[in-house]
Amino acid sequence: MSREGDTTLKSICYKPGSLRLIDQRKLPLETTYLEIRDTTDGWSAIQEMVVRGAPAIAIAAALSLAVEVFNFNGFDGSSEDAVAFLEKKLDYLVSSRPTAVNLGDAALKLKQVIAKALATTTNEPKSIFKAYIEAAENMLEDDVASNKAIGTFGSSLLRQQAKNPDKLSVLTHCNTGSLATAGYGTALGVIRALHTQGVLERAYCTETRPFNQGSRLTAFELVHEKIPATLIADSAAAALMKDGRVDGVIVGADRVASNGDTANKIGTYSLALCAKHHKIPFYVAAPLTSVDLSLSSGKEIVIEERSPKELLNTHGGLGERIAAPGISVWNPAFDVTPAELIAGIITEKGVITKNGNDAFDISSFAQK
Repeated sequence: MSREGDTTLKSICYKPGSLRLIDQRKLPLETTYLEIRDTTDGWSAIQEMVVRGAPAIAIAAALSLAVEVFNFNGFDGSSEDAVAFLEKKLDYLVSSRPTAVNLGDAALKLKQVIAKALATTTNEPKSIFKAYIEAAENMLEDDVASNKAIGTFGSSLLRQQAKNPDKLSVLTHCNTGSLATAGYGTALGVIRALHTQGVLERAYCTETRPFNQGSRLTAFELVHEKIPATLIADSAAAALMKDGRVDGVIVGADRVASNGDTANKIGTYSLALCAKHHKIPFYVAAPLTSVDLSLSSGKEIVIEERSPKELLNTHGGLGERIAAPGISVWNPAFDVTPAELIAGIITEKGVITKNGNDAFDISSFAQK
């Protein structure tokens, strides 16, 4: 499923029966791919942050199960047994990281595919597995197309709302590029599109502590793509905005509630508050699979808490200890930015803007 002539970094390398994930914990100093043989490997890779980014997590999970069933020597059971097996495996994969809605959404859609296959096929487990594999592979290709559409819509929006549409500087947080998706990226895809159009003066990326996705991954992608970029400390964002160096802020999303409240990497809320104070537009770029219409607001979003080691030790918890012994730690992986701070939500179907009541009507948009 590789794309010929494409030099973009890839977090996911897949072909039927084989899945390799770039170990993002070791970037940018070492580029290593891990072989994923089954859902146990997939679950561990997601939970341990070998792969991260809401879209990439969903695709990696789906493909880990596709590889497992592709390589079956045989399956002792009926078609109903095959469906039950796949559903159990999907539920297991969803448990790896709870905040990103894309993973649960992908599992639901794949369950619908195999249920339909069961209703329309003979009593042959192989046909159920074939339908599942094809659906998982389609998700990989669809994600890239969605990301490129987000880039197109987002770059157009930022240029329309900028003081100088031919010279923009944009700040982003965490990693939302090719490493966080199946390819191209969401928020970073918008920055990539602006650069391709020749109007991006500079991209600014935050370190994104404590796991340093910005300094390790986003900076790595920007350098690889030869996009003019500057790395800043998380705590320098307000000063950067005060100096007038930023025309817009754009971030990704792990889950968007029906009212527009958005869960994203910890520190996003702080950036939105700073942007509001400095009258700088703050945008979210995410596929519609990141929208959870079952949640009325961000108060209902479950926020994952990570290991204390990520703060106590260097290298996002993988290095030597630097914090004082005996200190307690609070380490939420995400925070929720209220919809009132968000100027627009950029999706593959267009931009969700606020209505006359200064509120998002995401439900109506999603049903178009």
